[in-house]
Amino acid sequence: MNDQSTPPDGPARGMYFAAWIGALALLSWLFGGLLNERFNPNGDPGPVWQGDGPAQVVLDANAAGHYVVDGAINRQPATFLVDTGATDVAVPASLADSLRLPRLGGVLSQTANGAVAGWRSRLDQVRIGGIVLRDVPATVLPDMGDSTVLLGMSALKHLELVQRDRQLTLRVPAG
Repeated sequence: MNDQSTPPDGPARGMYFAAWIGALALLSWLFGGLLNERFNPNGDPGPVWQGDGPAQVVLDANAAGHYVVDGAINRQPATFLVDTGATDVAVPASLADSLRLPRLGGVLSQTANGAVAGWRSRLDQVRIGGIVLRDVPATVLPDMGDSTVLLGMSALKHLELVQRDRQLTLRVPAG
């Protein structure tokens, strides 16, 4: 007598386990995409043009109320977290190494977790959608965890920021 609740024997057992592994992989892929969308709802922000004016980018807040957006540093992909409380663009050391960013001198940065030793650097280019900023001061920090870059005021001071209804508009000032 074969109970339907027990896995089959022999070659059918391998197919049974392969089906379960496939189902789990599919669920992981689906939920991974949903979690990433919750963290970064602005995966590829295209420029929005206002008549003859400069490009602007409109960001949606993520589930935690933060503004996260994909962009590029020196033409290499990067994920930014908009942080108006950060003085500079803060780049994790692991990402700075892969971007081959120069370390121009030591600096002591005050973070939410206390003082952290890092290095001054400069970014040739920061791109978010159709907005391109050049020669942006940055700080390379050793223990930032993941590869998310804090988009601080050394970049944001060159933009107009308008926040309304869980959206943040970044715009290059006219003129």
